[in-house]
Amino acid sequence: MTTMTRLTLATAMALALGSAAQAETTWRMATKMPVDSPEGQVFEKFADLTEEYTNGELKIDVYPNEQLGKEDAVLEQLQANIVQVYAEGFGYLKKWEPALAWVAAAFAFDDFDHWQRFMTSDTVSGWFDTAAEQSGVRPLGDPTQVLRGPFRVMVSNVPVETAADIEGIKIRMHENKVAIETWDHLGAEVITLPWTEVYQGISKGIVEAVNSPVALVESMRFNEVAPYITRHDEYWQSIGFMVNEEALAALDEDTRAGLLRAYEETGAYSQEVMFGVAEESIARMEEAGATYTVLDTAPLVEKMQGFYEAMAASGELPEGFIDAIEASRTASQ
Repeated sequence: MTTMTRLTLATAMALALGSAAQAETTWRMATKMPVDSPEGQVFEKFADLTEEYTNGELKIDVYPNEQLGKEDAVLEQLQANIVQVYAEGFGYLKKWEPALAWVAAAFAFDDFDHWQRFMTSDTVSGWFDTAAEQSGVRPLGDPTQVLRGPFRVMVSNVPVETAADIEGIKIRMHENKVAIETWDHLGAEVITLPWTEVYQGISKGIVEAVNSPVALVESMRFNEVAPYITRHDEYWQSIGFMVNEEALAALDEDTRAGLLRAYEETGAYSQEVMFGVAEESIARMEEAGATYTVLDTAPLVEKMQGFYEAMAASGELPEGFIDAIEASRTASQ
């Protein structure tokens, strides 16, 4: 074989390898959660399914534990297309569309289905569009697919079996004006306290109750000092897969379809994982002496309607918020 022939073959192989490398796209996905957490498992599942359903054309490298930085740094990288997906709450998009701070309003929705219809309404879709116009970032698919929590509970050292039992209860709250006013409106005695001081606060009688995602109750050992666990679905939360629009548009049609299929299946998987973990945790806590109750929240939702109407009248709520909630309430399933 002549030197020229060897060079020609080498060049051809290099070009072929270079073309193959260019055919594959690798995305960076930033998260706060550790790999071995339930949410971490969900993100890894998404990466695996994406590679499978795009036939290896799109690969996702997951960076857990804030490896790529805190929220503001990651959002800047997301805008710059350095990071392509950020898996976190949609509240972070409020810097571009303030209305998105209200997608998890307390006791505004009858149930999960009502909240899901609201989140996919024209009103909320419009808020996401506004954020995307400002930032180049938008949700990937249905924004309610991947649950967080998966639901909220009140953990207390006194029984809470009905909405009336909330009257006068000393409840821990974080430093948030709307949250404080919400629980004050519901009749509780609100006491602000850092999250890390809740266990001691309950054990010393400073507070009697705290709201929490059910997934965190056992790990924070709240059930040791507050053995009454009441599911109240204070608000629903999802993990937004916030994606860079430029990166999404650069994918060919088949790859994009595979990505969306992976996302949808990840949503179903997340609910299976999250509810499974919650059920196992509740069972362990009940075995250790806790009492678990599911609250009828209809009276709380009804009571909060007046609160939100007053806020809307004073201009504190986004335009169309109340109407979107009511339209979603009466929409067909």
